[in-house]
Amino acid sequence: MAEPGFWDDPATAREFARSFRAKKRLLERAEALRREAADLEVLGELLSDEPEEAALAAELSARLPALSRAVDDFETELLLTGPYDAHDAIVSIHPGAGGTESQDWAEMLFRMYARWAEARGFKVEVLDYLEGEEAGIKSVTFAVRGPNAYGYLRAERGVHRLVRHSPFDASGRRHTSFASVDVLPALEEAEVEIRPEDLRIDTHRASGHGGQHVNKTDSAVRITHIPTGIVVSCQNERSQYQNRQAALEILRARLAERMVREREAELAKERGEVGEIAWGNQIRSYVFEPYTLVKDHRTDEETGDVQSVMDGEIDRFIFAFLRARAAGKARR
Repeated sequence: MAEPGFWDDPATAREFARSFRAKKRLLERAEALRREAADLEVLGELLSDEPEEAALAAELSARLPALSRAVDDFETELLLTGPYDAHDAIVSIHPGAGGTESQDWAEMLFRMYARWAEARGFKVEVLDYLEGEEAGIKSVTFAVRGPNAYGYLRAERGVHRLVRHSPFDASGRRHTSFASVDVLPALEEAEVEIRPEDLRIDTHRASGHGGQHVNKTDSAVRITHIPTGIVVSCQNERSQYQNRQAALEILRARLAERMVREREAELAKERGEVGEIAWGNQIRSYVFEPYTLVKDHRTDEETGDVQSVMDGEIDRFIFAFLRARAAGKARR
């Protein structure tokens, strides 16, 4: 990277630097795990010589499970070998049919992912947010920025099913609701070329809180990519320029996803397989009543602690999917 001319090709240089940082981070983590394992081995030897030493036993009991979790996490990260896995993620959540109940479910999922990101030290940036009339959200698009955010969150792409007694039903009947989660890689401008002549950009008054009640300018932006027909919008920022930049980031992600899916479709045609996930073909179910259960239908990973899952503890499902996919055992 210190060689003269390294930055003559900025796009290639940025990708090289990104790859270098990712590999360096993996090596540093591997070395830290090795040091911790060596320290615990020494503690174990001391404890075997002095079995009555309570302080040593307590320290070993506290550090050993933490090391085990860290090794599991590290092994899973080694599975993130996709071309965009190291990128930030752009996540969109849309409720299915069912009105307020489905819109509330979409908001619950948004909270779940925000809690998950917060626990990992990732940053969540809301790009577009449309509230429901009574409760919940009609749609939300947000960026999750952190190491391997896309690599982890792409395991969440699909339809999520909720079963519970609806708080919006006066009769207290049990309802089944669906919401779709779409996950895209956040890409830099140099990684996906967008020609200005291929865009139709429309502006309008933003709606909701901070929109038409406060902002008197046409700050919301809708961009149509004419060759593909892809339409993206953003209204969360006060500035039209900021909304335009956010919408372009979403558009780059959708174009990249389209290219990846086209390549996958060609490969599937060669193999004679179809791997699309259809609406209503849920990847995971969340049951609140009459019992509590969260089950991933692709890996059979499950837990009865539904509340911890809704508080963002979804790593067990992400890790199980990544490992099953690497072994060729993940069901779609």
